[in-house]
Amino acid sequence: MTALPPSAAAATTVDEPPPQPLSARRWPRRVAGGAAVLALVAGGGTAGGALADHYLTGTAPAAASAPSAATPIRATTTDTLATVAATVSPSVVTVLVDGARESSLGSGVVLAADGLVLTNHHVVTSGGTVSVRLADGRTAPARVVASDTAHDLALVQATGLSGLTPATFAPDGSVAVGDTVLAFGSPLGLAGTVTSGIVSATDRTVDTGTERLTGLLQTDAPINEGNSGGALVDTSGRVIGINVATATAGDSTGSVGVGFAIPSGTVTTVVRQLTARAG
Repeated sequence: MTALPPSAAAATTVDEPPPQPLSARRWPRRVAGGAAVLALVAGGGTAGGALADHYLTGTAPAAASAPSAATPIRATTTDTLATVAATVSPSVVTVLVDGARESSLGSGVVLAADGLVLTNHHVVTSGGTVSVRLADGRTAPARVVASDTAHDLALVQATGLSGLTPATFAPDGSVAVGDTVLAFGSPLGLAGTVTSGIVSATDRTVDTGTERLTGLLQTDAPINEGNSGGALVDTSGRVIGINVATATAGDSTGSVGVGFAIPSGTVTTVVRQLTARAG
């Protein structure tokens, strides 16, 4: 989805088996028709802001909240883009799914200090044991608590964690074509990757053949397999979208500078619905 890492003192480090090599994991792909290949960009394979208090604490939803506003950073130089990257990186995680026959990975954005994470539905749809790897290298077991197939979003709750840094989401309608953006995630399993570009278009539709995602942001920031569920962020450090798909040319799987993200307005609406459904 700041500059300081999440609190290690309050979190429980969970011992996990050694991670599989990148070659042993797959990035689930969803292909759409058209001249280019449009693929959802979770890594699959072999194999915003605070949420409703009643979900996180069991109390009434007195502060069921939209994403909080971030202090503008106004990135006009390489140095300030580096500041944005340092600010947002602790709020972006890798989501790992280990099944009996295959393992896959994608990215996720921290929504709450106790380890509630937002990712794409297609990242976790294969089933299996879910875990979350934080930006500081710790890994914690997790479970899928709610999912929306129509908008390709899911909530994952990691356990034994506290003191994480929730991402801040931009309000709906705050994005303009030409705005500078940074894409965060774990493309090809390379955790902590940040790429840059601009918003190339808004209100795009991606038809996967079985599903149709509408109202997407288009960006030329390189997005590759494994970026699914990661954050597309503006120069104020706010999440403007959740990476979901990329276009590739022919048989290539690399970025050609046409990627797509679910806009923050859609994301925050769906997150509230998923939170209510999760109870």
